[in-house]
Amino acid sequence: MSFRIRASRPEDLDALYEMAKLTGGGFTNLPPDRDALAARLGLSAAAFAKAEDAPGDDLYVLMLEDAETGQVRGTAQVFSRVGQRWPFYSYRLGVLSQSSRELGRTFRAEMLSLTTDLEGSSEVGGLFLHPRERAGGLGQLLARSRYLFIRQHRSRFAARVIAELRGVIDEAGGSPFWDGLAGKFFGMGFQEADQFNAVHGNQFIADMMPKHPIYIAMLPETARAVMALPHPTGRAAMRMLEAEGFAHEGYIDIFDGGPTMGAATDAIRTVREARAATVTAADATDGAPGLIAAGTLSNFRCARARVAARDGGIAVDAEGAALLGLEPGEEVLFAAR
Repeated sequence: MSFRIRASRPEDLDALYEMAKLTGGGFTNLPPDRDALAARLGLSAAAFAKAEDAPGDDLYVLMLEDAETGQVRGTAQVFSRVGQRWPFYSYRLGVLSQSSRELGRTFRAEMLSLTTDLEGSSEVGGLFLHPRERAGGLGQLLARSRYLFIRQHRSRFAARVIAELRGVIDEAGGSPFWDGLAGKFFGMGFQEADQFNAVHGNQFIADMMPKHPIYIAMLPETARAVMALPHPTGRAAMRMLEAEGFAHEGYIDIFDGGPTMGAATDAIRTVREARAATVTAADATDGAPGLIAAGTLSNFRCARARVAARDGGIAVDAEGAALLGLEPGEEVLFAAR
């Protein structure tokens, strides 16, 4: 296996743009807009170069690269703290109970409330794998590399991590949730609003969205039916998040109604179980399979490898060691499969 994760570089723009055109819309963190993507790569370069080892308004973009061909085949993003440049809006699902003594009835009304509860969290997102590579566990490699990056740079991230999953998009590229709720207040279609948000941020939501709670019963059935459901292509991502300890806690995306998952950073499985070790040899042949992460910031890299305990450290298989450029004496993080 010749795939590895590495830090993004400005010259990844063409590859990132080509992948963005394959997303099919509703993928806010990967808009098919060259200027917006170039700006994200610029922010990522600045984050990797940042000297201060503390949470800030930082974006780290990681790339999945085929080491044999040099082709980029996937990407993922990590935000150190959301809601710094502009508010981070979500809808919170809640219930209001009201009783009538005269009628002898209690009515429980489900409601959506616009909130910024999740501001200050770290976020993992922007995970996209080229359609031709969606086999062989590469999605899991991409996803888990983010948690090893967080573990490797723990002081740069918050106490909680969230992940927004893309919601249901219809065959025409529209969003039933947007059409049933927000679209009625903005006079624009989902694709237009989503692209505007990806490029300019969602301050326009604060400017134009009603601040009072929305009664779910007043929404059309088409919108209610897709609330908190992931896009069909995102179901595997949701299962991977759940395997890491993420859970849906009642928050959904304001654009497409997709679920927002959350977990305490130190309770995320890969963060919790990863172990630091010293490479003692590069000749393991029968070790346990897992993920190895080496280097920090712009030198961060991650790949699958086989590992065996040896001489107070770990021996790594020759292929994995070559893929990551590991030498005896190097400190790495290892997470079992």
